[in-house]
Amino acid sequence: MSEENSELLGAGRKAAVIIASTSAARGEAADTTGPILVDWLRGRGYETPDAIVVRDGEPVGEALRTLLVDTPEDGRPRVIVTSGGTGLAPDDRTPEFTAELLERQSPGLIYAMWRKGLESTSSAVMSRGVAGVRGRSFVINFPGSKGGVKDGITVIDDLLEHIQTSVEDTTDHGPRV
Repeated sequence: MSEENSELLGAGRKAAVIIASTSAARGEAADTTGPILVDWLRGRGYETPDAIVVRDGEPVGEALRTLLVDTPEDGRPRVIVTSGGTGLAPDDRTPEFTAELLERQSPGLIYAMWRKGLESTSSAVMSRGVAGVRGRSFVINFPGSKGGVKDGITVIDDLLEHIQTSVEDTTDHGPRV
């Protein structure tokens, strides 16, 4: 790793992107959000493979369990971002599968994404995503739209360093007064 890359936030850390899209998983539609998320995380220095594209519903839960439970703690991604499956359709179950695996949730992050999304569309509040932590992994559900993903990146990118140092407990909070 070059000296320049070692200064990036994600240097030495893994990230993963899971896309919940039945049509993309079947090859009937292109995955339009996975490449955006993967490029963002790679740009921050995270070792990020191409997006995992699965059908909506249970396959999302399987992909999350593989990364958060079946993978040994020291090999787990530090950041897992999902896109899709957060709406109101019957098979939109990404938040439920995510929530059952989290140890602690951070609803304010989702609130901030809703607020940003409302600047351009009222449908932003229909996203039921969750965010939180399991072990030293931070997990967040982004909407399945390109606009929702871009809004989510805008919000989370500014907070990612603080999220990471908090989850890893490497921040010095200083004296509490």
